[in-house]
Amino acid sequence: MSTPTVTVIVPGRDVGAFAEEALASLRAQTRTDFRALLVDDASRDATAEIFAATAADDPRFTLLRHEVAQGLGASRNEALALVDTPYVGFFDADDVMTPGALDLLVGSLEDSGSDIAVGAYVRLRADAAGHYSPGVVQPWVAASTSPGRRRTTLADHPDVSGNIVAWSKVSRTDLWRRAGLRFTEERAYEDQVVAQQMYVAASAIDVVPDVVVHWRERADGTSITQRRHAVSVLRDYLDGMRGGIDVLDTAGYPAAARSRVRLILDMDVPGLVRVAEHHPDDAYRQLLGAFTRDLADRAAREGVTVDESSAPLVTAASGW
Repeated sequence: MSTPTVTVIVPGRDVGAFAEEALASLRAQTRTDFRALLVDDASRDATAEIFAATAADDPRFTLLRHEVAQGLGASRNEALALVDTPYVGFFDADDVMTPGALDLLVGSLEDSGSDIAVGAYVRLRADAAGHYSPGVVQPWVAASTSPGRRRTTLADHPDVSGNIVAWSKVSRTDLWRRAGLRFTEERAYEDQVVAQQMYVAASAIDVVPDVVVHWRERADGTSITQRRHAVSVLRDYLDGMRGGIDVLDTAGYPAAARSRVRLILDMDVPGLVRVAEHHPDDAYRQLLGAFTRDLADRAAREGVTVDESSAPLVTAASGW
């Protein structure tokens, strides 16, 4: 076996229904010089057994197990401390990696010398029969990754700030060490803030328009992004978005901050408003209202234009 070039960190909790497909997609990578750290976060289903079977069968995979659940952020941080390869990436154990993903992302960094390579992704949605199929690249994903660029920066390409997920990127391990980067722990949406910290700390960024991950929206509604009806999850979600904007502001990237404000008002707030309109807990509307007012006021001050289709919902939330 060749010396590993990239470590892929794969946390999972109760994803037994999807883990075999996820790990098979990682094993099928056209680039084979990877190491994978599988972190079972005290699963109550077959996740640990599936992880263990893969580790026993393929020496590139190592299993870490938690007796008590620690959360996605803590699981990733634990594995990060063990990385000894030049590059590191993340992959969730209920998603599917496209066969050339590591080739594209790691290869880009090897050619360019950049600190981060960012790829496109699509959603995996289930039909009425429960069969999953990938959708198309959404406009906000395309805005961050297309057209392809080498050695760009956050200042030159502020829309890259819209790609906030951990699992569509490969980065230099040294970037995490020299910038002191870690995931937020004990809350959801732990990748919102660290994504902006990565962009701010990077000397150069590559963007890759090719799809590298199929992101699963679970048919049973148990994905974190599908649980935004819970007040506690909404609070973490809003805090994550607010914290990411604060990172951009503090570091002096106003164009990237404006890009995030526009995208959140156009894409995130409308969906949350539809939940809030029928939510039984007024606290949900109050949280969303305060958040939306802050962003809408900022958009007005800075000349950020909200899409016509989103504007009525932003106005409605601002009045709560």
